[in-house]
Amino acid sequence: MTFPFNAYALAVVAAFFTSLAALPLWRKWCLRIGLVDEPGQRKIHEAPIPLAGGLTVMTGLLVPTLLAAVALSVLAGGGLFREDGFSRPPAVPTPLPEQVLNFNTVYFLQYGLSHRALRLGGILLGVLGMLAVGLLDDKHELRPAAKFTGQFLVASLVAVTGTRITLFIPNLAISYAITVLWIITVTNAFNFMDNMNGLCAGLGAIGAWCFAAVAAADGQYLVALMAFLAFGSLLGFLPNNFPRANAFLGDAGSHLVGYLLAVLAILPHFYSVRHPHRLAVLIPLLVLAVPLLDMVWVVLLRWRIGQPFYQGDTNHLSHRLVRLGLSRTTAVLLIWLTAALAGSMTILFY
Repeated sequence: MTFPFNAYALAVVAAFFTSLAALPLWRKWCLRIGLVDEPGQRKIHEAPIPLAGGLTVMTGLLVPTLLAAVALSVLAGGGLFREDGFSRPPAVPTPLPEQVLNFNTVYFLQYGLSHRALRLGGILLGVLGMLAVGLLDDKHELRPAAKFTGQFLVASLVAVTGTRITLFIPNLAISYAITVLWIITVTNAFNFMDNMNGLCAGLGAIGAWCFAAVAAADGQYLVALMAFLAFGSLLGFLPNNFPRANAFLGDAGSHLVGYLLAVLAILPHFYSVRHPHRLAVLIPLLVLAVPLLDMVWVVLLRWRIGQPFYQGDTNHLSHRLVRLGLSRTTAVLLIWLTAALAGSMTILFY
């Protein structure tokens, strides 16, 4: 079955406008409870900025997902499908126009979701779990051990529910260990990159788009839909975060973005019968090259000077570009461009 492009476009548009509409509500809530980033230290803003980005991205991702699940349930419950998988005239009005999702497409969506319910449930619970870890850190400045424990528990939940890395090694323990390490690493890489307006959210959107394109090109429609939803929700947040910001991602948002990209890097089948080149498993490293290399550089530098690796500083790529004379906006745009070029190299494998 060729999955309709309109369905992917619908996912992006729904997530974008949901995120865009949710942000003012979350901003007010954050201001009311004091969930804000205060001026001072290495920060350049002069007034408290609401840390509403994570909640906004979560809303843009989950609300369309839940609405789609309800719509599919209604369609299936209305007698739209036979057991052999072929469509028949619906007994109830179709809530989605046929030109967007034809009957067979809806059937395959419902079938795919029902057979991957455990994995999808683990991923969505992980969204809430990683967001909660970040919110606690934003509000109470968690100690590093507490933060890593929360990240470890969320990553373990994802691995236990079936989303795992294998790397051609038929060993379950190694698969669990690599998966947990990967999710924690990518989550912290994006957390480190949240140091200038739009930088983390923009890199997340670029990465989500790349994974969406790879999955869509290979017919992995559920993975592609999830990636397009992540792309749309981040895109809906960006106008309020770049170049001037009236809301920040905060640790909640950067944790969520990193978690989503880590999971999206695991889900697609980069190595398959149609794409038998084993080097295709390096695609996630290309897509996420900028945040991963920045984290490696900063951690090694902090280790060399005897500084704790989790202690923030101004030695990130973005800071160095600004010290070279670029404006913050130009520095962010240049890093975005670098990430997009690295991600575009995935076409070498497809």
